[in-house]
Amino acid sequence: MSPVLVGCVLLLPLAGCVSKDKSDLEKYVEDVLARKGGQIQPLPPIKPYERYIYQSAEKGLRDPFQSFLNEEPKKETVEAPANESQKHFIDEMQTHNPEELESFELDSLRMVGILQNNDELWGIVKDNAGTVHRVQVGNYMGRNFGRITTIQEDKIELREIIKTPQGNYEERQATLALSEQ
Repeated sequence: MSPVLVGCVLLLPLAGCVSKDKSDLEKYVEDVLARKGGQIQPLPPIKPYERYIYQSAEKGLRDPFQSFLNEEPKKETVEAPANESQKHFIDEMQTHNPEELESFELDSLRMVGILQNNDELWGIVKDNAGTVHRVQVGNYMGRNFGRITTIQEDKIELREIIKTPQGNYEERQATLALSEQ
């Protein structure tokens, strides 16, 4: 059976529903308009605003408007070098500008891909909140001053500066591999 014929058969019953006589509708509208309207209730009385000044902060209590979830972790303070071989680590830690991905642990970051534009290669990194970041060689990520040294199709290599139990600083290589998910 053709679709046109099926459509005609389905529309045929609707043709019987059409009436050109609208007198019943016009009569109903006239009846509704002729009705007397009801009385509108008065508004309830409005209570005056009473001002309240929050004074608990002066007493040393916590500010209820300050978020307790997004508190920034304190950065490790860098002490004066014990010897000259440690000076270049401390100089780097003190002089570089902190970047957004340094607020995340390296374990919570995932490499999800790369972008290439001519000779530039960018890594695509996703944090644990699901936000996607674009990084390149020289950017920092992780809490141990992890500086990106190379970006490859399947991994991002970093050089981290960690503090040893003896109080010295040393370099450690870290890798962020391409995530399969």
